[in-house]
Amino acid sequence: MNTQKPWTEALHVTAVSYRKMIDATLSQLTDEEFFQRPAAEINSVAVLLRHLGGNLASRWTDFQTTDGEKPSRSRDDEFADWPGDRASLMAYFEEGWQQLIAAIDAANELNPSMSIDIRGEAQTLATAFLRSLTHLSYHVGQISLIARTVHQGNWHWLTIAPGGSQRHNEQTWGTSQSRGIQGAEEAR
Repeated sequence: MNTQKPWTEALHVTAVSYRKMIDATLSQLTDEEFFQRPAAEINSVAVLLRHLGGNLASRWTDFQTTDGEKPSRSRDDEFADWPGDRASLMAYFEEGWQQLIAAIDAANELNPSMSIDIRGEAQTLATAFLRSLTHLSYHVGQISLIARTVHQGNWHWLTIAPGGSQRHNEQTWGTSQSRGIQGAEEAR
């Protein structure tokens, strides 16, 4: 039985759709491609995941009682190459990701108008989630673009492949699958 409120349900579905895009992108990359910077001043997929892991952990750990920019966070370090392997970076990212999901679940019992702080600025919980999901979507797009840039070989499209719009619409019109990879996740 779905006991989630509509506003937190929408947050959950949106977050899960972004995670599916991340996972579908990462599944196509070798370890070398995962850590590869396409140019000297461009982040690798790994760097972006490190940044997201740090950001999400900072924002959503104890979000009701502490500022979303934790004193322990070292944002600048998030843009340096990861010193470990892919598995350890994915574990780091997963910790931040789980803080986001736990916060969404906790928000089901909270007032979306409640005030929380991020970098000393008061904002509503709903605004903070919107800010976080917008930030996440920005980096998901970067991850996808960088992955396609560094990947050698065929690419499995995460959305409708070029030239496939008409066929896709004919097959999925009026269904949740019309949203592509995001449509497969129905509300809980």
